Amino acid sequence: MQLVIGLGNPGKEYGNNRHNVGFLALDHVLKDLQTISCTSSFDAKICEVHMPNKIFFVYPQTYMNNSGKSIKQILDFYKLSPKDILVLHDDVDLPLGTIKFSDDSGSAGHNGVASIIDALGTKEFRRIRIGVENRENKEHLPTDAFVLQNFSKEELEQIPFENIKARVLLELREKV
Repeated sequence: MQLVIGLGNPGKEYGNNRHNVGFLALDHVLKDLQTISCTSSFDAKICEVHMPNKIFFVYPQTYMNNSGKSIKQILDFYKLSPKDILVLHDDVDLPLGTIKFSDDSGSAGHNGVASIIDALGTKEFRRIRIGVENRENKEHLPTDAFVLQNFSKEELEQIPFENIKARVLLELREKV
């Protein structure tokens, strides 16, 4: 079993925030997959898909800075390892629309990732970092205010959701 985790904040008011690009990417990945069920447990919304193995797509509902709490509960219950997870999250240090794969790296100041590292006691998990940096808007705001800004329609069109989906599916196939 594997977990694909999108990081974001729960609630409609955060829906199109830069910080929620992990949730938005997860929505896109799930769009064409046959979902068995979606439930709420372990402080998360969890959608189950079989590809052919069971995959859980997880939206932590603990707010970004406490994401590790939810993920740790799931890993403990299912007796999974941090190597069984793939985390999708925003990265303000990458240009808008850039995607980068990371494995076994630090949080780089991302509080959601830091929460996961703290809760799991390791940084040894896979991540897809999604660039949300827009030089024009970022320069005028502190980082915490910047990531809580909504994407404009034009900015959302620059996020390569199809490429992110392809990378997620590739990662899942390689772990089978």
